[in-house]
Amino acid sequence: MSRVLLAGASGFVGHELRDLLAADGVGMRRLVRRAPEAPDEIEWDPPGGDLPPEALDGIDAVINLAGSSISRIPWTPRRRFELLRSRVDATRTIAEAIVATRSTAALVNGSAVGWYGTRGDEELTEDAGRGHGVLADVCAAWEAAAAIAAPVTRVVTARTGLVVGRGGAFTPLGLATRVGLGARIGDGRQWWPWISLRDEADALVHLALRSSLVGPVNLAGPEPARAETVTRSLAAALHRPHALVIPTIAIEALGAAGRELLLASQRMSSARLADDGFVFTHPTVDDATRAAFAV
Repeated sequence: MSRVLLAGASGFVGHELRDLLAADGVGMRRLVRRAPEAPDEIEWDPPGGDLPPEALDGIDAVINLAGSSISRIPWTPRRRFELLRSRVDATRTIAEAIVATRSTAALVNGSAVGWYGTRGDEELTEDAGRGHGVLADVCAAWEAAAAIAAPVTRVVTARTGLVVGRGGAFTPLGLATRVGLGARIGDGRQWWPWISLRDEADALVHLALRSSLVGPVNLAGPEPARAETVTRSLAAALHRPHALVIPTIAIEALGAAGRELLLASQRMSSARLADDGFVFTHPTVDDATRAAFAV
């Protein structure tokens, strides 16, 4: 039986990942920042760089999703520091523990589409260079911390797009649409790299246990969609109107968070993941929104 060590198990994607691992019969240990309350929990201290070496005993892969939510705004200087610190501290602690114990457990580490900045209509493969912005800086430091483990094991950085589900960054969109405030955001022509919650979790398991890929891998649905397509699809799944427009100037008033989360255009390709044999359960954005929100 395969065994996975999971950091960030209490988050939006983490909960789905736990359910999927359990359904697949994969053994699991969870890293927690409090006294353990179950046999499969291990206490760790990312800011202090402390991960008990026995946490890696018998582990085939580590999936690290730990990090403060990017959807909490505004991004004040203190908030930006927390976005960076929470990811880098956790990743460095895990990577250094892998090196110290000479563990061969693969490390599948979180990253994000923010690496690319905003790129218009450019098709973004994993070879595309780093963009500009708060999230690009965070992702660069995040991936660099994961690379510490590369000399001793396989390291994958999962550059995730907008995860479609009842939680995470989709929460405000879902709530607004539910009460009849479905809206086009800006001109709606920016590319939003989306992926269903189920496919996000399944792709992480694939990369951890069924793949030999190394380096960055884009996690996004196989059919790119513009922002207006995504918001209209959500409204259709909820049987709600999509009649409003949130003007660009209003989004820009949110500062970097508005520009990078809502107005950035990132046409991210998932060809590398598909070529590795991954099959999407929800290949279109309509499939993803119906699975998450259909009533």
